[in-house]
Amino acid sequence: MQNRPLSHIRVLDFGHYLAGPLVGMMLADLGAEVIRIDPPGGPRWQDPAFDMLSRGKRALTLDLKTDGGRKTALALATRSDVVIDNFRPGVMRRLGLGPQALEDVNPSLVSLSLPGFASTDPELRDIPAWEAVIAARTGQFTDMGLNRRLMGINPSFTPLGLASAYGAAFGAMSVLFALQARDRMGGDHIEVPLASALFEGLAYNSEQIEDYPDRYKSPREHELERRSRLGLANDLNFAALSEFLDPFYRTYTCADGRGFYVVACSIVTHPRRVLEVLGLKDLLEDLPDFDVYRDRNDWPADWALRSYPVGPEDRVRISEAMKAAFLTRPAHEWEALFGAAKAPATAQRSTQEWLSDPHALQSGLVLEIDDPRHGYMRQMGNVAWLSGDGPAIAKDPGPAPDEFESALSQVLSETPREQHERRGGKWLDGLKVLDLTNVIAGPTVGATIARFGADVTLVQPVSPSVDPWNAVVFGLQAQRGKKSVLLDLKSDGGQKALWQLIAQSDVITVNGTDQQCAALGLTQERLAAINPKLILVQLDAFGAPLRGPKSDHLGYDDLAQAATGVMTRFGGGPGTPEEHAHFGTIDVLAGFCACVGLGAAIERLRVTGKGGVARASLASAGELIQAQFMYDFEGRGPFDEPAGREARGWGPFYRCYEAADGWMFFAAPTLRQAALTSVPELENLDISDDAGLEIALSERFAGQPTSFWAQRFSGSSAAVVPLGSLHATRDTNLHLESDGAADIAKRTFSAVRHDLHPMGRWVDLAAPNAVRPESAEVTIPGPAPKYGAHTREILNELGLDDREIDALISAGSAAEFWSERYLPE
Repeated sequence: MQNRPLSHIRVLDFGHYLAGPLVGMMLADLGAEVIRIDPPGGPRWQDPAFDMLSRGKRALTLDLKTDGGRKTALALATRSDVVIDNFRPGVMRRLGLGPQALEDVNPSLVSLSLPGFASTDPELRDIPAWEAVIAARTGQFTDMGLNRRLMGINPSFTPLGLASAYGAAFGAMSVLFALQARDRMGGDHIEVPLASALFEGLAYNSEQIEDYPDRYKSPREHELERRSRLGLANDLNFAALSEFLDPFYRTYTCADGRGFYVVACSIVTHPRRVLEVLGLKDLLEDLPDFDVYRDRNDWPADWALRSYPVGPEDRVRISEAMKAAFLTRPAHEWEALFGAAKAPATAQRSTQEWLSDPHALQSGLVLEIDDPRHGYMRQMGNVAWLSGDGPAIAKDPGPAPDEFESALSQVLSETPREQHERRGGKWLDGLKVLDLTNVIAGPTVGATIARFGADVTLVQPVSPSVDPWNAVVFGLQAQRGKKSVLLDLKSDGGQKALWQLIAQSDVITVNGTDQQCAALGLTQERLAAINPKLILVQLDAFGAPLRGPKSDHLGYDDLAQAATGVMTRFGGGPGTPEEHAHFGTIDVLAGFCACVGLGAAIERLRVTGKGGVARASLASAGELIQAQFMYDFEGRGPFDEPAGREARGWGPFYRCYEAADGWMFFAAPTLRQAALTSVPELENLDISDDAGLEIALSERFAGQPTSFWAQRFSGSSAAVVPLGSLHATRDTNLHLESDGAADIAKRTFSAVRHDLHPMGRWVDLAAPNAVRPESAEVTIPGPAPKYGAHTREILNELGLDDREIDALISAGSAAEFWSERYLPE
């Protein structure tokens, strides 16, 4: 279909399983012509999920181990723009299709490799990188959340494909950024190791701050520290954990028995709205509310309504009142009331329920496709999209085998692509971005593109609407590489400065609903009138290509988890939903998805001169991390993937086991009998009974250390890796900022200790090393500035002199800081 954002782009998709096909699907969803290259005998992964990931693509069978197949692939590459693979390092080179071979035939080609571990990492590159192997080695399965640590459950397994989701988003954005820079820089080869992407995606779970103040720790964190200090076991049951949950950050039971999740802490007005909707306005009369950007010693009370968490004396009282109120209505009524009141909350749903949800279907977050193999099939919608791209929700089903064969000769008769010499530089050099976002998801956009050369200016209000935990602690990661100005956008002076900044910008980023954007005047029409090339990147909770009942409902990461089925899956059922173990699981991914939308918008701008609106949402990211399960049709098998607190894996050949020296992960899902017969200690085991085999393998594996078993399986497609932890992964790959620039492109993992941080404390953060181009430059953004640190500089650049700036600050239209300290104590 022509006139789509990427309809001029041809992609060769050599991907298999999840990550590579996801990138191909994202590009096809944006209009690219994607040709799936299959091996003889068909795709390796025969599954309805793969049929979904193949939507909008064409299929061609090539035997790449023959001269003819290889020559055809290279001939197609000369007439293509993008090549995708997610083989193990070296496979494409051995097939004669490595980066140099592709560059030789087409220097303008952008090739993307998605190995499990970095090809330059001598320790990890040869490990068979099954999804769970990547997760285990990186540390995803260890210390999985405060709940499980307090219950003494460690490790835990989840089937969510986080590494592939993060890796695919990084892969798609980097391809698009490279494409729009080809006129300046030629093509490029990009590597995105999935383990590197996973570590970046879970960045908030490895963040470490020197002398972290107690005021920012949750009740569960304090309880863990208390138990450790007193030598007490972590043995709480699920019911007992409710004592430590904040009343504005937990699940309640409604009159119909369904769980209803409230996440309304840390924002000035949200707790008030929650109590008002519940008819508990009287409670507000004696709840403390004051400026929390003061040091805690200066607080007039133990806690404030606008800051997480609620103090211990009021926690039980508020929770009990809210429990009673929720029991008076069914969940669907509460959902409508909360949505209308702009109080963030949602009913808990399973993945299957989300696929039939009225909002999901009406808005296009879930699509119905008539698939020749499965009939009417409900599928996850777009990961990112551009407003006004009507065909975005019109999908062709995955292709029949070798469907592209009939068109092959015509394509091979085309003129090869225009050649551009490869040279260095930054993909987004000179791109001016105005960042109007807050918390995690929205700011992730600016922080991500800063590494590629974008010049990002962050605008925040003079009086903070978000508490320091969300704004400052999370901002250490999310606000890196930006300049910061504080403006009162309700004042004439603040509005004037804002629109001057907009007029000078190429891209505006905002996390808000359509209603919120309209209230700020950020409509497509107004922006186009100022500059028809302007791109607005809009990120919200339940947004989609079309509008639905929840389009203007507010929401956060955990609410997208609850709505799309992640919490029910992770907790093990509707009666025990749990937020996924890691801070920012969906927030960060949604930011990456918005970067995919931005990349498509910039490429469309390059071709057509037209700006517009690029979008993504938390809900679409919630679907992405469940991509391998996010479909339904009549006759589909049950949604019975491993779930809950006691999950250790997916059967005996894909599971966490305890070795003599600690936990390890064993993966041999396609080998089974062959994997065991190749190891003398295991060759006599009976594989006919999964339960019995798990017990037998547990006993055998416990007799030797992990290194013994890793050596036994080396050289095969089976893998054994120790279960890492995110903190250990950080600590063993830590570089001091004061030692100069780090080499972030060799090892799989990299972290930076910002020991010269303006906060006055050192802070450890994941380094931006998931995207590794051969030609383009990637920089490590500097520390996040103190909010308002560049107010004077930015206003000076707008033409104001010091006297005028002083007047704006005196009138409250601008400010230079929120608090005396960078991080209030």
